[in-house]
Amino acid sequence: MKPRSSRIAATAASVVVLAGFATACNRGSDSESSPSGGTKPAIGIDLPRADSDFWNSYGQYIKQDASSQGLNTLPVSNSQNDVTKLVANVQVFQNTGAKAVVMAPQDTGAIASTLEQLSAKKIPVVSVDTRPDKGNVYMVVRADNKAYGTKACEFLGQKLGGKGKVAELQGALSSINGRDRSEAFADCMKQKFPGIQVIELATDWKGDVASAKLQSTLAANPDLGGIYMQAGGVFLQPTLALLQQKGLLKPAGEPGHIAIVSNDGIPQEFDAIRKGDIDATVSQPADLYAKYALYYAKAGAEGKTFQVGPTDHQSTIIQLPNGLEDQLPAPLVTKENVDDKALWGNNVGK
Repeated sequence: MKPRSSRIAATAASVVVLAGFATACNRGSDSESSPSGGTKPAIGIDLPRADSDFWNSYGQYIKQDASSQGLNTLPVSNSQNDVTKLVANVQVFQNTGAKAVVMAPQDTGAIASTLEQLSAKKIPVVSVDTRPDKGNVYMVVRADNKAYGTKACEFLGQKLGGKGKVAELQGALSSINGRDRSEAFADCMKQKFPGIQVIELATDWKGDVASAKLQSTLAANPDLGGIYMQAGGVFLQPTLALLQQKGLLKPAGEPGHIAIVSNDGIPQEFDAIRKGDIDATVSQPADLYAKYALYYAKAGAEGKTFQVGPTDHQSTIIQLPNGLEDQLPAPLVTKENVDDKALWGNNVGK
């Protein structure tokens, strides 16, 4: 993250507009007339970063769904993993008439004051994938990230027979996702597989940091038996490249194979599973994140409310201290089900 002392330029020039998003669905006005004579509220959308295959896929789905749902969206911005840019972009949304905002804050603690400002102006916020620590949110669209860590633990624990060493490429612990996955993975290993040593490697969701730390870990632990990557979108390529360079990229089933489980469900992970380079991933529903983020943003702008309990799309809405969260399903993908056409990773460009 950039220093917090960075100046926040709350002007339209601060928004990084993504090419291809300023389509017919980007009207840029407070509202648009609809065929029924009503109006469509303007929705501001900020993408969190462009250095992750997962988030780039999410961006594709946002573009498709905004068009297919006929929404009135303001020019889409990208905060580039920088909370100061996110704050500035949100200010532009306010200035240009947004009636709802979709964001995915990567630093879930630093966005609180912005959320309070939006709440004071009665602008509902939908937070995608990340749950803000404080500040009111209309709806969080997210999967159960503790389940990610638990599924990864159980898979690796069984692969290693309850013994050995596992390196964990952690996401940023300033993020609720990084904390949830790390805490759940650690708790599960301690309770179910006490014979496995977990080597925690903090990465701040950065692939180069993960690669450097994994290289040092491999040098000190040549008997490493497993790797848990908390974000395949940023860790997959550098991890496989490093293992290839070290002569350690053995296909699953062969002696010397390092068992690898990931999180994201991108096409590249599916290809790696098919090749035997990695063993499994937990599929984050990028398609459903986009679909329901826009669904709830539109509903919030129209003043609709939701209740705790099961939904009609195989998920559950839970109560948070600062709002509601729709927990979407996130299945474990292995060689047994990697070709399932229902998985979003089999339906997007690579």
